[in-house]
Amino acid sequence: MKYIGAHVSASGGVFNAPLNAKAIGAKAFALFTKNQRQWVAKPLEKETINLFKKNLEIAEILPKHVLAHDSYLINLGHPEEEKRQKSLDAFIDEVQRCEQLGLDRLNFHPGSHLKQLSTEQCLERISQSMNETLEKTKDVSLVIENTAGQGSNLGFDFTHLGYLIDNSIDKSRVGVCIDTCHMFTAGYDIRTREAYDKTWNEFDDIIGFEYLKGMHLNDSKPELGSRVDRHDSLGKGKIGLDAFDLIMNDDRIDDIPMVLETIDDSIWAEEIKLLYSFVK
Repeated sequence: MKYIGAHVSASGGVFNAPLNAKAIGAKAFALFTKNQRQWVAKPLEKETINLFKKNLEIAEILPKHVLAHDSYLINLGHPEEEKRQKSLDAFIDEVQRCEQLGLDRLNFHPGSHLKQLSTEQCLERISQSMNETLEKTKDVSLVIENTAGQGSNLGFDFTHLGYLIDNSIDKSRVGVCIDTCHMFTAGYDIRTREAYDKTWNEFDDIIGFEYLKGMHLNDSKPELGSRVDRHDSLGKGKIGLDAFDLIMNDDRIDDIPMVLETIDDSIWAEEIKLLYSFVK
């Protein structure tokens, strides 16, 4: 079964996110557990945690269908050790916030070499950061998001994600989140049945569907392989609706949070209904 939602606002407190998801007919959602553009946030209060869990029940959404996302400031592969450590400390705090909220996965962008390291050196630093986090936390899976490959960001190639999983000290607590826009602009086509099968077979060979812990469902403004990250509403971009029809009828992609990050939040409820209408 598919669990579709969107990356909803947690403005006013994380406990508002489940209700915002319910309001658009979502069966899953993503959220930031703190301000994504600040390094430090005050600890979660017990009342906030309890209210979040209560509102999850009201929204009838299971914790495993919630995909928390970390701060955009974090770069686990930063070439400067002091700045990598700052990112690592912030990342561990984000994982611990998920623990407190009873959530079992944290979505993050792997990191950037900032043109100061080789791809291999940066991936090694990211892997080291992930393993340090796994040693210092529990229960929460680290879910690596594929990227469009814009700038010096790593994670656009399936082999980058495969490396980070292969070098994890606890493979039961790592996974990936595939963003359809990022996948497409990184050069992986999913617009036809033939292209879709080729891309996902490559994914399965290098990473494996057992590590697929979430998806971001976005159309793309840029062309295939452009390495530019600009989302679009479903059916209005260069990917088109056929790919999302294929996704909704792919039983390898079941029981995970699948969230919209499309550009017009006023039509998220319509887009959720549209996606469910594809199910055969």
